[in-house]
Amino acid sequence: MMTGANEDRPTGLTSPAAAIFEALRSEIVSGVLAPDAPLGQEHLAGRFGVSRMPVREAIWQLEALGFVTIEPNRRARVAPASRADFVEIFDMRLVAECLAIRRAIPELSNARVDRAEAIQKQIEEASGARFGALNGAFHMMLYRAAPQPRLLAHVAMLSNAADRYRSMTRAAPSFREKSDREHYELLAACRSRDTEAAVECLTRHIADARDALAPLIG
Repeated sequence: MMTGANEDRPTGLTSPAAAIFEALRSEIVSGVLAPDAPLGQEHLAGRFGVSRMPVREAIWQLEALGFVTIEPNRRARVAPASRADFVEIFDMRLVAECLAIRRAIPELSNARVDRAEAIQKQIEEASGARFGALNGAFHMMLYRAAPQPRLLAHVAMLSNAADRYRSMTRAAPSFREKSDREHYELLAACRSRDTEAAVECLTRHIADARDALAPLIG
């Protein structure tokens, strides 16, 4: 069973809206819905067999996470993608996630670190399609020890935005191997409660991923 990969599902949505959100998010991340593709409410309501209200809720949530743009005429489209946007997301991740791990480590339990390691084991066997969600779940499992819900919500938003770009790249196997090694370094620092080592590892991990993947964004 997948551990933790769905823990960042948005709260506050009605059941139909949550299902629509998950379906559209998956299609945007996988590229089935391309950048600038229109998201007509009437069309989506017919597709999912619902009224426009849950469609509207799902689109608003997707906009809040950066997957959708809503034009002045209220028409929704899949948000455009660019290398500059990718770099900005990863630069923001550097700041937010290093703060999150710094705040999390004093509160970390061994059980939480074990759960993060279990997700890492899944990452090693995952297809490219599952890598992004599992990678985000690994990091969030550690960060959630931090007693700062606003910070965690911000980190989760950036992780969702980064997941879309991960699906657009086809990194070499050596990149995945390096990422795996760095995850184990981060786990070791967390187990020893070495905050500075964890921050240093995470800084290098995110910055190297940004620099390796940015050239692959068309």
